Amino acid sequence: MTTTGDQQLVKRINRSVLLRLLRRQDGLSRAQLAALSGLTKSTVSLLVQGLLQDGWLMEGDASNGLGLGRPSTALHIDTLRRGLIGVEVAVDTLRVVSVSLTGQVLCSLEATLVDASPRATCKQVAKLVARIHADLAVRGVQLHGLGVGLPGAFDEATGVLSFAPNLGWRHVDFVPLMTSALTKAGVPTVPVHVQNEADTAALSEYEFTNGATNDSLIFVTCGVGVGAGIVLNDRLFTGVQGMAGEIGHSILQPGGALCSCGRRGCAETFFGERSLAKLADPAQGGQYLGLVLHNLWTTFNPGTIVVGGSSCVRYPAMVDVASQTLAYYAQSAGITPAPTVRTASYGLLAAAVGAAALVLHHELRPMHGRS
Repeated sequence: MTTTGDQQLVKRINRSVLLRLLRRQDGLSRAQLAALSGLTKSTVSLLVQGLLQDGWLMEGDASNGLGLGRPSTALHIDTLRRGLIGVEVAVDTLRVVSVSLTGQVLCSLEATLVDASPRATCKQVAKLVARIHADLAVRGVQLHGLGVGLPGAFDEATGVLSFAPNLGWRHVDFVPLMTSALTKAGVPTVPVHVQNEADTAALSEYEFTNGATNDSLIFVTCGVGVGAGIVLNDRLFTGVQGMAGEIGHSILQPGGALCSCGRRGCAETFFGERSLAKLADPAQGGQYLGLVLHNLWTTFNPGTIVVGGSSCVRYPAMVDVASQTLAYYAQSAGITPAPTVRTASYGLLAAAVGAAALVLHHELRPMHGRS
């Protein structure tokens, strides 16, 4: 027996199919969407009507292609009526952005993290979000959802951040704190999605740049902490407890320098921001970054590797050394070419923009549960 819930899920799936087709190929007509999706023309027509009304799509000029038959109307993702907000909670900085459905940055704010306790952090974030939302309202843009990137292991199933050593957070029930602070700041109730900041940075590339041409991508972020966001088979790979990609705490040297996590010889002690500042030539850290990139390549075999974060911006030569190191290992094994390594498209805003992309990532994959 078909239930209303089943029908709503089918509708969401079909809507997401059309949206993903248009994100991949802008300007398709209703007839083309029907042909590519396998849905009936009447179903596509009804879905498109709803997407137009809800501010997901807008119509372009009518065209009859080769000049034969009835004109068809091109459809486009609407960049004017719906917006997303993304937040990055870094170790000492907060970044908040608003973006369109296609990833255009509309407004951004950055502030020093005043008090790193979880409740105070959420309160400060909520005030910044309220300012960004006010800007969206002036633009006539409706807020669709909000994403937050955190510098630690976040368990999506429980909503608990289990481990963020650079903030001193352990076992923080973050989502209720954040939603409560948003309500008190006057931000309208919208879906709130949370993930590790390296994971969100990966989505900034995967959802809003050419990263989606492949179904696998790794984003390595280098700042005070070091982490990796991993996209495999069109979804985030976060692990059982949200700890996948915590490469900053992989051991490169047993018995090495003490790390913030309490272990010794972690990758973070070789090319984390604090360690690089102590080197006469910070580019030397690129050798260890290249070693980690090589290990990620041989483990996941991604189509693209992106590096970003404050250290990569401050020490661009480190990225060059890392790329050269990766190429050396590839040549030594006779496996060429090594994957292309490029820098983040959104610079220091990558994790915040990606947090906004996290909302879209979930919207377009209604059947995906947690990794």
